[in-house]
Order: sequence, then C-alpha cells, then structure tokens
Amino acid sequence: MGKISMVMFDLSGTTVHDDAGVRDCLYKAAQEFNLKTTPEEILLNMGTNKIHLYQFLIARERGRDIDIKDFEKAKDPDTYEPAKQVFDRYQEIMIEHYRKEVKEVPGTSDTFRWCHEHGIKVATDTGFHRAITEAIMDGLGWVRNGLVDISVDVEHIPGEIGRPAPFMIFYAMTRLDVQSVHEVIKIGDTPADMLEGRNAGCRGVVGVMSGPRPVTAWGKYWHTHVIPSVKELPELIESEFI
Repeated sequence: MGKISMVMFDLSGTTVHDDAGVRDCLYKAAQEFNLKTTPEEILLNMGTNKIHLYQFLIARERGRDIDIKDFEKAKDPDTYEPAKQVFDRYQEIMIEHYRKEVKEVPGTSDTFRWCHEHGIKVATDTGFHRAITEAIMDGLGWVRNGLVDISVDVEHIPGEIGRPAPFMIFYAMTRLDVQSVHEVIKIGDTPADMLEGRNAGCRGVVGVMSGPRPVTAWGKYWHTHVIPSVKELPELIESEFI
C-alpha cells in the first residue's frame, strides 16, 4: 500500500482551539429561539452542517427523531426556513467569537509543515459555513501562508451536504489530485469526523482527545487510531502508515 498523500484535518477541537466556545454559541442561538436541547446534546452532534443540526432539533420537536448517522440522508424541507433563522443568529454569535480570539491547537502549524516536507497535502474541512471558516482562516493565516493547501466547508458541496457524508473529503481529493482514499487520513474529534472518514473509506481515521468531547462520545464510532492531539500525528504516520 502506498504512502499517505493527503490528510483531511477537522477545524474546531482538532486544529483550532475550542474550550466549548462553539457549543456555547450554538446553544445560545438555540435558546434564543426556544429550541429544546442541552449543551451536552449540542456537543455530541457538532461537526455536522449547523443548519441541519437545527433542522434535527426542530424535526424532533415535531415528532421525528433522527440519528446522527442519518443527518444527511433525512431531507426535511419543512424545517429548513426556521432552522436557517436560528443558524443566521448563531453565525453572528460565532463570527464575533472568532474575531475576538482564534488560536490553533498547540503543534498544529508544525504538523502542517511536517506534512508538506514529506509530500503530504494538507486539507481542512468543517461543519461550519463559509463566513465562519473564512473568519478562522483570516485569523490564523494558514491558507494565506501556504500551510493549508485547501480549506473546504459545506458550501463547497452541492446541497451543502456536510458530515458524516464523505463529499468534502472527495472534493479535496479532486482539487489536490489525490486519486485513492487509501492514501488519505481523516483526523478529528467528533462522531461526525469518525463517520465521515469511515464513509469515505479512508486508510486512517484518527481521533484526537484535544477537543471538548470526551473519547467516550466519539470513540464508539469506527476509527483506526487515537492520539492525544494533532501534534502527535507525524509520529503516528511514521510508525503506522509508511
């Protein structure tokens, strides 16, 4: 089996420091619109398209219960408009949060550099939409400084189909001319990340413990490895994937 040609890195909790700020912003918007949920539930279902997350909450209040594995399979146009209202408010709160403070998980830039030194393309994907993703990239300068080869968000995909569907991984592979999922590692800290990597058929699906979710929240979903943080990824690749 060939070498690794691309790593798809999650953002919040994996490469972007998150002390539950994303959860809190999502929950605050939900509260403002009187959606019944808890911070713990929001935390578990993060990593998905945020409009679809709010659609899930609204659909449940209307008597439909959707498992995270089916977030992108269950089309429910009746809940889109009310969910979009909540999302628009969330996006305002989230962008304000990142404009005040955005910082990387320690060791992230060094890992990106190591990947490039070893001929590995660096891609990022996220459950965020474009405006929030750009706020992160503007603050950290990863794309501007050449550390990230491509930054993918749900708006790159027709229908804004996010995780756990595998299409953001496939989009990055197409743009970076990576022709086999057996040369791709997916790394993240949510159930959606693990499911995305599995659905894409990635050679490695790596969970990190640097995010606000405990390993018990995402560890029950299929993965190949667990490491403390993105800082340990180069060592893992050298020991397990070469």
